[in-house]
Amino acid sequence: MSAAIKLLKAAAGNAGGSPVYVDDVFSTDVWDANGSARNITNSVDLSGEGGLVWIKVREATNNNVLYDTVRGAGKQIVSNSTGAESTRTDTLTTFNNNGYALGADASYGTVNYTSNGKYVGWTFRKQPGFFDIVTYTGTGNTTGGSPQWREISHNLGTAPGMIIVKKTSGTGDWYVWHRGLADDSVYAAQTGFLNQSANFGGYNGFQTAANQTAAHFSLRQNSSGQTNDSGATYVAYLFAHDAQDFGTDSDEAIIKCGSYTGNGSSTGPTVDLGFEPQWLLFKKATGSAEEWIIHDNMRGLHVGGNDAELLPASGSQEYSSYAAIDVTATGFNITHTSARYNENSQTYIYMAIRRPHKPASEFAATDLFSQSMGLNASTGGKVYATTYPVDFHFAKGGISATGDWYLRDRLRGGNLYLNPNDPRAESSHAYNNEFDHMDGIYTETALDNTGSIGYQFRRAPGFMDVVAYTGSGSGSTVVKHNLGVVPEMVWRKRRDASQQYYIWASALSGAGTAQANGNFYTSSQGFSNGQYYAGDTQFDNITPPTATEFTQGALKTSSAQYVIYLFASVAGISKIGTYTGTGSDLNVDCGFSAGARFVIIKKTSGNGAWYVFDTVRGIVAGNDPYLTLHTGNAQSTGYDYIDPLSSGFSLPSAASGSTNQSGETYLFFAIA
Repeated sequence: MSAAIKLLKAAAGNAGGSPVYVDDVFSTDVWDANGSARNITNSVDLSGEGGLVWIKVREATNNNVLYDTVRGAGKQIVSNSTGAESTRTDTLTTFNNNGYALGADASYGTVNYTSNGKYVGWTFRKQPGFFDIVTYTGTGNTTGGSPQWREISHNLGTAPGMIIVKKTSGTGDWYVWHRGLADDSVYAAQTGFLNQSANFGGYNGFQTAANQTAAHFSLRQNSSGQTNDSGATYVAYLFAHDAQDFGTDSDEAIIKCGSYTGNGSSTGPTVDLGFEPQWLLFKKATGSAEEWIIHDNMRGLHVGGNDAELLPASGSQEYSSYAAIDVTATGFNITHTSARYNENSQTYIYMAIRRPHKPASEFAATDLFSQSMGLNASTGGKVYATTYPVDFHFAKGGISATGDWYLRDRLRGGNLYLNPNDPRAESSHAYNNEFDHMDGIYTETALDNTGSIGYQFRRAPGFMDVVAYTGSGSGSTVVKHNLGVVPEMVWRKRRDASQQYYIWASALSGAGTAQANGNFYTSSQGFSNGQYYAGDTQFDNITPPTATEFTQGALKTSSAQYVIYLFASVAGISKIGTYTGTGSDLNVDCGFSAGARFVIIKKTSGNGAWYVFDTVRGIVAGNDPYLTLHTGNAQSTGYDYIDPLSSGFSLPSAASGSTNQSGETYLFFAIA
């Protein structure tokens, strides 16, 4: 950690060394307008630490509006306008210690107006190494040198990666400096405009990059109306670059500002950030002018699908016209030839913010996993309820009748599904299961989903992760992940063709030996080493996964699309392991305190179903309903295959023919 950031943390009362995660300082929040006063709760402390909230309506044309704690609630500036600051009551009314409050917004329609539908808000908390806000009054001609410039101190604790300056007392452009561009001259940096699509260039606004330091940012003397007009008031937003001061060991970066050069190919540039981004700001900086573009994973940043765009310089509504970006565990790939992202030989700048990385141990089990029966949802209504944004979800379409299982995730997009009970390729529904909500999964059209059961997961280091990637075509493929620990169970499925699901479990495999694999689609076999299906290979036969990567076998189909789900045990929350059946009453201790809410069991030493049990349908001392993940069969109710146990679950002697056969090995996945 840099000395400057240590001092700033100490001054802010954070000297005790408690780790700071991106979850603490940044949040993307989405909501459906209700035209009534409401709180947006995101666990970001704005009233105590200070920060910025940027809001944009998604389904209507209206302004990008920005509010910050330095200027005060209701003091609005608009990124798609040169206008001065204005006071807008009944919009953003209060900065809270866990988010912010909105009014009814009947007069302006910019933050919560019912007829405008969906909104998004981006919260940036002041934090050394991430973000700072500075207000100042212009002085006109200032200190010496030729030409003249002015230095203004800040508390970012590191040299900024990007600076945005807006005059608040009168009209004026939004001036932007970015570290990814070379200086214009020995005196001045290239300057751009957040409120315009115009390219960077010219000698206006900022001193050279060497003068943007950990102590101050530097404005070049310029003509009236720019970044230092005498007597005018300004606000400056400063964003850090690559300060490796975050995470459990305070050695991870959460924001990077960089550039890449387009190649004009659908196999576009690959940008290595060292982390998976959740928020991206793009701008073409050379050649023909193109818009600034904002992406985030709450609205939709899909691997292999179209990505939702909003434009800082325009009030236009959200649209998804391009499959332009594929995020990876370590950055992003440009996948479109559009000049907006990838014109050959042109320079593009970006700001990227890391996806949430607070470890699972910081959460309650109910904020990582939930299960519920489906709801009868009207258009835009909730189908499955949670207390958190869902990243991964699978459901049985009607527990009392034959019907497919459906598996979905945020990375691929809510309208795409896979079927654990069938090896078929990925398909899409006519209706969209919406992941762009903070409290569960919604539906785009009216949907009566009563009678179904859904299981919802949050991605969190140590608990579960999702990776979507493209096969290499030859040799072994090393794929990075962000689970942060060695996975204990991995599910893999090819998306674009019919192929079995490969299931790997560490408890059944030894380091340096052949790795045991199973699959969902059939119960006619246990797990065995070196299984092959459908002309493609499974997990690497020699190299076990690590805390950061796994190795695939020789992928025979070039450009094939895959998705991987990785799981691990978290003390008191989840447990993956094996047991040996006895045919007599058998307790499985998972280290829980109130029993398992959810259990999957599969016999691995021979034939056996993938049994699914949960407390919504009932884990009781007696007959228990169960579903089988490898079939679309209706649930069975007349058998006693599992019993409750406070530390985990119990297998009764009555299950000797199913989940507790004497001498047989079973794999289980349990969640408290």
